[in-house]
Amino acid sequence: MLAAALAASPALAEYRTKDVPAVTGLDPATIAPNTIAFTDHRDNPASPESGLVPFTEWGKRSPAQKALLSPHPAYAEPDYVQTVNGVAKPRHEALKVYVAEARFVVPRPADRIDLKRFATIPFVSRMDPAIKHKPLSPADATPTKDPAAAFARRPDRPWCEAPDTTCIESRYDLEGKLPLGVKLANKLEDGGKKIAEFVSFQSELRVLPPDEAAKLVQLTRIEAPVAGAMEQNIFWVNQILRFGKFLAVMQPVAGDPNKTAVTAYMTLGIKADVLDRKKEYERVPVLRNLLPAQVLMGNSSFNTGTSISAGLPTYARNRIAAFADALAKE
Repeated sequence: MLAAALAASPALAEYRTKDVPAVTGLDPATIAPNTIAFTDHRDNPASPESGLVPFTEWGKRSPAQKALLSPHPAYAEPDYVQTVNGVAKPRHEALKVYVAEARFVVPRPADRIDLKRFATIPFVSRMDPAIKHKPLSPADATPTKDPAAAFARRPDRPWCEAPDTTCIESRYDLEGKLPLGVKLANKLEDGGKKIAEFVSFQSELRVLPPDEAAKLVQLTRIEAPVAGAMEQNIFWVNQILRFGKFLAVMQPVAGDPNKTAVTAYMTLGIKADVLDRKKEYERVPVLRNLLPAQVLMGNSSFNTGTSISAGLPTYARNRIAAFADALAKE
């Protein structure tokens, strides 16, 4: 399915992904032209949740990733008060994390890549035309204005108020058979929260200042100064997810000043209780392939297209490949 999607999309015509056991430590000089070394640690494709790791375990296993790929270094699983039948109850929400890592080489010097040209809404819109974006006033960021969303605030500053930051409101309408599946799943709900037929999210897009970018060598493990880095930090999502981040780090290739090594990451924090919804779907024949873990990881007959409806692994590959192609053609 992924090969057909890549072939059908002009934006992905140059770079192709190649699965590798690990990206960290991979020498950029060994990566073939137009090739993206990619891993999302899906060691057991037969398991619907292969490639997902509990947030707390992620922090213990990969502390640098947790610090630099979470919405902010101090990020923790949400704690908030939920009102059920008029009774307010404290709730702790467990998360599971999907992390995609990629590395590729762009045939141009690092100092000739102007990341500010890519930190714009028009550019993000080209990366995935199925997702619609519009400017968002920082004052309208949900964690800032809604006390019930206070758990999603940054401790150091309000979202979107860092210098040279673009604040974005985005919406993706589910494609293919997924809207029908959602309608059927909602019929099983008895007074519970309904599933929306779209995903809306808010994010900030920015080029990282040099002092923040310099810290990213902890992630890439490339012994070269960071020439630049940009991120799209998703801090609010209407359902399924709690956060997401796309991060790209530029470093010169040792011994070849005319090439730049790019290490890219896509991280998504998924509500664990979403993944646990199995029994109510399994008893309805038409919904047996709508298990949330299967759909999110691209293992369902309901998956379709090249965007979010295709599942997280396909979406991550396509987003990174589109970014690689854009950098090479700048």
